[in-house]
Amino acid sequence: MLLELMAAFAAGLGAAGLVLMANFMTGGRLPRWSMPVAAGGAMIGMAISSEMTWAARTADGLPEGVAVAETVSASVWYRPWTYVWPQATRLMAVDTETVRTNDVAPDTRLVEVYLFARWQPTQRVPQLVDCVARARADVTDAALADPAAASWHAVSAGSALVQLACEE
Repeated sequence: MLLELMAAFAAGLGAAGLVLMANFMTGGRLPRWSMPVAAGGAMIGMAISSEMTWAARTADGLPEGVAVAETVSASVWYRPWTYVWPQATRLMAVDTETVRTNDVAPDTRLVEVYLFARWQPTQRVPQLVDCVARARADVTDAALADPAAASWHAVSAGSALVQLACEE
């Protein structure tokens, strides 16, 4: 957050500098309010750009073997541009390098799911995925011992979580 604040200040200073140069080149013909308006506009633009590109930057920074399974977008009234371009506020990523299979239940996979949310700490949530029934369950000691004892939740047919966990 501190780096984004510094970037917004730098954008404001850069815009103010450009207006200062333009004012010098025009012989002082620009109105006095043009510099603070340009600086404020640049700072707001930087903040909007940072918010709108958060998901792409986070996904690009994921290590090899971790793939984005789902992106959740939202539109809110105090950010009217999000009605045109919805803002991604959450990501769910699956670590495909650490997928494990249970010998007792070969159609069941144990996967590490990472939940990313803007301005929230990242959460690591182990999940059981049933590749045949297309379902997922939270990991508990009972579920690890016997996957049939897990509380299974059906997922959609095209779920990227199931596809990433069950691909061979």
